[in-house]
Amino acid sequence: MSRILIEPISAAGFTPFGDLIDCAGEPDKIINQGQCGRYHDRASLDFAEGRAGISLFNANPRVLPYRLDMVERHPEGSQAFIPMTHQPFLVIVAPDEGGRPGRPRAFVTEAGQAVNYHRGTWHGVLTPLHGPGLFAVVDRIGDGANLEEFWFDDPYEVVAE
Repeated sequence: MSRILIEPISAAGFTPFGDLIDCAGEPDKIINQGQCGRYHDRASLDFAEGRAGISLFNANPRVLPYRLDMVERHPEGSQAFIPMTHQPFLVIVAPDEGGRPGRPRAFVTEAGQAVNYHRGTWHGVLTPLHGPGLFAVVDRIGDGANLEEFWFDDPYEVVAE
């Protein structure tokens, strides 16, 4: 089984796959009578037909090493995962190579970070490392198929080091 070493996530390293959503830098504006910093427009939502919807996911926490045997993608819309707890989570993505996923990469977020996968990006399933695994998910709501799965013949093992 091939190993994938988990990397710390950064906006630059994650750019080919989507947006890192966090409060890095100074807020774009101060609102609510000076009591709130607004970090404006941190993700590019991209949908074919349909509309944006907000769903809640409650995923079981996973442990390392993690066995990666499947990735999926959504050709009709981007998908943002926003943790509703202050815990890091595992983010697995893969480049597209002719309609199939290439070698996956694994990132770990810091507490308070979220991700938005670009439309069509191969990614692993929601993988919280701590419970509760509660997330708000912003994605496409609409008619038609918006899920492709790819099962690896030889699974990967995702490890911290």
